[in-house]
Amino acid sequence: MKKFLCMLLTLAMVFTLAACGGNDTPSTPDNSQPNTGDASGDTAGDTGDTGDTGDTAGDYHIGIITGSVSQSEDDRRGAEAFQAEYGEDRIKLAIYPDNFTEELETTIQTIVNMSDDPDMKAIIVNQAVPGTTEAFRQIKERRPDIICIAGESHEDLPEIGSAADLVCNNDFVSRGYLIIRTAHELGCDTFVHISFPRHMAYETMSRRAAIMEEACNDFGMTFVQETAPDPTTDVGIPGAQAYILEKVPEWVSKYGENAAYFCTNDAHTEPLLKRLLEYGGYFIEADLPSPLMGYPGALGLDLTEEAGDFAKILAKVESSISDAGGADHFGTWAYSYGYTLSAGLAQHAMNVIDGKSELQDMDDVASALQVYSPDAEWNGSGYTNATTGVKSDNVFLIYQDTYIMGNPGHYMGNAQVEVPEKFFTIS
Repeated sequence: MKKFLCMLLTLAMVFTLAACGGNDTPSTPDNSQPNTGDASGDTAGDTGDTGDTGDTAGDYHIGIITGSVSQSEDDRRGAEAFQAEYGEDRIKLAIYPDNFTEELETTIQTIVNMSDDPDMKAIIVNQAVPGTTEAFRQIKERRPDIICIAGESHEDLPEIGSAADLVCNNDFVSRGYLIIRTAHELGCDTFVHISFPRHMAYETMSRRAAIMEEACNDFGMTFVQETAPDPTTDVGIPGAQAYILEKVPEWVSKYGENAAYFCTNDAHTEPLLKRLLEYGGYFIEADLPSPLMGYPGALGLDLTEEAGDFAKILAKVESSISDAGGADHFGTWAYSYGYTLSAGLAQHAMNVIDGKSELQDMDDVASALQVYSPDAEWNGSGYTNATTGVKSDNVFLIYQDTYIMGNPGHYMGNAQVEVPEKFFTIS
């Protein structure tokens, strides 16, 4: 009997210790599975396959910094969608100032503050406005373990590439060639490039224009540059848009209905689309493409019910384009660049932390972006310095396949096209 009682006492002590030991680790909600009610629509299943972190769920944090909804709505909505899938306890969001050029120190501090979190493992800034490079340098000094990723940098690419682990910008080189190639395949004989001096002083835009001109020469097309008012000058956005509305009929009369048009400024896009639908012409894609870029205003669409669901947004825009007689003349990226970049780069960071992807692997980046653009292909390449010819290992120029709206619409297969090598060193 004494032996039996001793055994019972021993077992009781073991169970008590086990119970106490289990309380040492606080329970963490399981956010490794995505929220199927996410605004990104059909991507829920794909996101679950790519983003599930198994036993590591909740062990680290990812930070995403974007502009505000008023300044960069698509960027912000993409960050919010990613947070909705993986939980506020794991995904931390912040907003840099709207007037980031005049509030540089606040911008830098907003980004750096993310590194105060001891569980932070990756920080994504989209768009990477001025100050991001300095913020990343400060973060690396205090927390070299944190992965720093920049989306659509406003700073010189070699400069931000010296501080960031990964930089992803829209591919102004490949797109300069592919936009012209697409216009040629659609039967265009002229390409009209609309911009102003401030934009043409940027390397990305001036190089792209030079590439477009060279591509036009290769395809036997005429390249034309037209100048429009800068919306940041005294004329403002209303004056700049009024100019486009007035000039497009004149341009169509001058260059014919087989001309394709491209503008470097978002404010010019809506009036350009509106007039081309009325007078004829082609529009391959916007400077930063999205079904939301210019089309809703030009077509008078209310997309409140479709908000966040790009399959439905594209379908409604495409239907309206066809009804207006513009089938096979107007294109876009099927999924918003800003939305996809915020969520996709965060997904890539998660995949890297979980050991599923390599940080500086273009295929792995493309796979993460496709989680939020399931029907579209992505491609890209390392940034090549036009002066030195040196290709960067951590600065990627990326692009989504072009979608031409029609009845039915179709992708152009641009993600599979090999851009001739000479275009990567044109300046």
